Amino acid sequence: MSIRSVHNESALLEQVAQGEPEAFAALFYAYHHQLAEYIYLLTDSMEMTEDIVQDVFIKIWTKRETLPSLNSFTHYLFILSRNHAFNCLRQRVNEQARQQQWARQVEQEAIPSGYQEDDYRAILDAAVAKLPPQQQKVYFLSRHKRLKHEEIAIQLGISTETAKKHMKLALRSITQYVRNHPDAALLLVLLLS
Repeated sequence: MSIRSVHNESALLEQVAQGEPEAFAALFYAYHHQLAEYIYLLTDSMEMTEDIVQDVFIKIWTKRETLPSLNSFTHYLFILSRNHAFNCLRQRVNEQARQQQWARQVEQEAIPSGYQEDDYRAILDAAVAKLPPQQQKVYFLSRHKRLKHEEIAIQLGISTETAKKHMKLALRSITQYVRNHPDAALLLVLLLS
């Protein structure tokens, strides 16, 4: 995708270089939509696109003295925005990788030595098995099927408020059961999340 230049570009760049805010506003309105379309194709994120376009125009304003010496403003705009978009995408990927690594580390550190995930699952299963049948159904539909209270109510033929009440009672009973197992603190955190 190429960015189309405006007919009075060189005069506009000269005015921007002299620090005229009206000229900068005209430059912004002449190019921001085209630039946003291009950036959105790279990022597939409206929020990131808006940030990048804003950052690019801030950089243009801070380096405005160099604008008249450019051979092609549209080429400069294209390269500047592309590079900034790639940097932002790289930062996003790095941040996601750091978050995943942190989550794995926290999970590993949270499990006491000698305990395995199966041990926690057994404690949780035992707690659920002690629930009354209707609470078990509501808990299962909420936690395993990922249904909302309204959907659970429809499936079980009960009111939404009754489904909420059963879920609240189920969580209270499970929490109490898990608290009686001191090494199951991680399970309690996972249960309530």
